[in-house]
Amino acid sequence: MKRLPTHHMKMMKTDEKYRLKNTPIWIFDLDNTLYPAANDLFAQVDVKIRDYVAEHLSMEKDDAYRLQKKYFADYGTTMRGLMDNHGVDPIHYMDFVHDIDLTPVEDNPVMEGALQQLPGKKYIFTNASTSHAERVMAKLGVSHHFEGIFDIINADYIPKPALQTYHKMLQRHDLDPKQAIMVEDIAKNLVPAAELGMTTLWVQTDTHWGREGAEGDYIDYSTDNLTAWLDTVAE
Repeated sequence: MKRLPTHHMKMMKTDEKYRLKNTPIWIFDLDNTLYPAANDLFAQVDVKIRDYVAEHLSMEKDDAYRLQKKYFADYGTTMRGLMDNHGVDPIHYMDFVHDIDLTPVEDNPVMEGALQQLPGKKYIFTNASTSHAERVMAKLGVSHHFEGIFDIINADYIPKPALQTYHKMLQRHDLDPKQAIMVEDIAKNLVPAAELGMTTLWVQTDTHWGREGAEGDYIDYSTDNLTAWLDTVAE
């Protein structure tokens, strides 16, 4: 794995920077990737999920939180566990848990400028909903750079890292994985991307679930500051 935090990017060879800049296809995760994990939107979502589980299943909040995390570990999303075991309506669930305050997310002119300078087509690939992705992208000021969004509904509610979901995403947008780079904060979600031939970039965070599976040769690059990494590549 080429662990290249932002301040090391200047050390890259010119031909490698040129190749990265001219990558034909960029596939970005959304939450804790396009915006910094320090914005802590997930803390809001985490509480909303717990409250939804508690209310829907008539559980105490501590018990609901434990079940929430078990389903996340077992199914990839708490929602999938609730669907399979309790018949939860996914649209109702997503409308509730994504009704959060986006004030911590600020417009990001540096990222906007970097995306402008990267000539490849750009897509969002998220386990969240399109409406949530559109709200976040609008706050960042980067919506106009993206060709499309592949969300959990498009995935038939089968979340990353299920390989079949990656195939669906590529087929939907007619993408060649060998021409793509995938950017993601959860390391294990890059495993299928690498298997399909994508270049991979891991956005490191302090979350324990983000680091799960981080040791492996399927990670080509890593950074703890995506905005600066993209800006350096786009120079």
